[in-house]
Amino acid sequence: MTNTAQAPEVDEKTVRRAVIASAMGNATEWYDYGVFTSGAIAASIGTVFFPGEGNAILKSLALVAIGFVVRPFGGAFFGPLGDKIGRQRVLAITILLMSGCTFLVGCLPTYSGEYAIGIGAPILVLLLRLIQGFSTGGEYGGAATFIAEYAPTRKRGFWGSFLEMGTLAGYVLGNLVVLTVTLSFTADQVDSWAWRIPFWVALPLGLIGLYLRNKLEDTPEFRRLEAAGEKAEKAPLKETLSRNWRMIMNLIGIVLLLNIADYMLLTTMPTYFTDTLKISDNTATLIIIIVELIQIALIAPIGALSDRVGRKPMLMTAAIGFLVLSYPSIKLMQSGSTVLLFLGFLIVALLLVLMLAVIGSTFPAMFPTRVRYGAFAIGYNVSTSIFGGTCGVVVTALIHGTGNEDWPAFYLMIAAAIALFPIFKIPETARVPMDHINEEGVTSQPAAKAATN
Repeated sequence: MTNTAQAPEVDEKTVRRAVIASAMGNATEWYDYGVFTSGAIAASIGTVFFPGEGNAILKSLALVAIGFVVRPFGGAFFGPLGDKIGRQRVLAITILLMSGCTFLVGCLPTYSGEYAIGIGAPILVLLLRLIQGFSTGGEYGGAATFIAEYAPTRKRGFWGSFLEMGTLAGYVLGNLVVLTVTLSFTADQVDSWAWRIPFWVALPLGLIGLYLRNKLEDTPEFRRLEAAGEKAEKAPLKETLSRNWRMIMNLIGIVLLLNIADYMLLTTMPTYFTDTLKISDNTATLIIIIVELIQIALIAPIGALSDRVGRKPMLMTAAIGFLVLSYPSIKLMQSGSTVLLFLGFLIVALLLVLMLAVIGSTFPAMFPTRVRYGAFAIGYNVSTSIFGGTCGVVVTALIHGTGNEDWPAFYLMIAAAIALFPIFKIPETARVPMDHINEEGVTSQPAAKAATN
């Protein structure tokens, strides 16, 4: 189909506002993960909601993983809805639901003790995690789409990198708040009531994001489709799956590595440091914060570099790096030296940032505008649910079950080997305008012409 309407012109100030509004949702999502998976809070959550025998941290990680079960359903609901009624409206709903659920966890009565409600406590926290997971399923695909459709073609890599800067910033903030709480209160106070404080911080984060999103119009690409009468109207889910399933499968394969690496570093390694390597909670938190600040400093320059050299070289370098360097990195972490542990963690984090810097510009450009939100949300969340959300539980269980502490490396290496094929298969879209992408993820114009737009 030839597009007759042109996407409205957008000034750089508006692009910046759109990027910040989108990144705030990712920051809110990963703030939640940062709080839930930190050693001290994870132990408290496992204890106050699920008392009794068993590893308290593993119980908390299982609670995080349960929320991922419903993410594909959230993606299948919110994604096509965003293609039908608009990205901005759906994103306003998802950020409010995400931040509200995190906040309410901090308000819940516990299993035992003062104001306890017994079995009702774990049931309520489970319900909140399911709602949070469902809403998160519609968040990431929409936020990435929002940025990619606002960003100018020649700088889509640069602006798209800020989506994952929101991920890192939210996770760092979560760890900083937890660190502040653990340094300000005794261990007994944290277990008794102070564990609630980090969860309460999520509400103002979400309200700020909601305000920013409500101040923006929908994306130029969506408005172009509306003007041309081409936006999805009926059964967008059926159209999304029937015409884009090959590219969705490629997305699932790449996201497999992305999220195993992402959740390995950000949700599994904190407990690996404390539970397996016996590093103190505060030392582990400081190491993670420092490494993530380095990632934040690098992510935008790498995104800008991808505008010049392409997205695929970055993704291929990361996959090969994970395949070759994961095992040596884990051995450095296990050396008993804090300096070598930091170095090993940094190596894996630098490989991850090569992916984080370009996925915000790569994944939306794999699908045509008409079904972009839905196709992205479905593929991304299916892969995230199966491989990312379960990462912490699976790796921790494998370590405990086998006694082998090298499972984080083996898991990363397997994921990297699988991801190499879809990375090789996808087309390079670094200089392709978003309205020139078809079902095969390629431009509808000759490359030389498309690159000039």
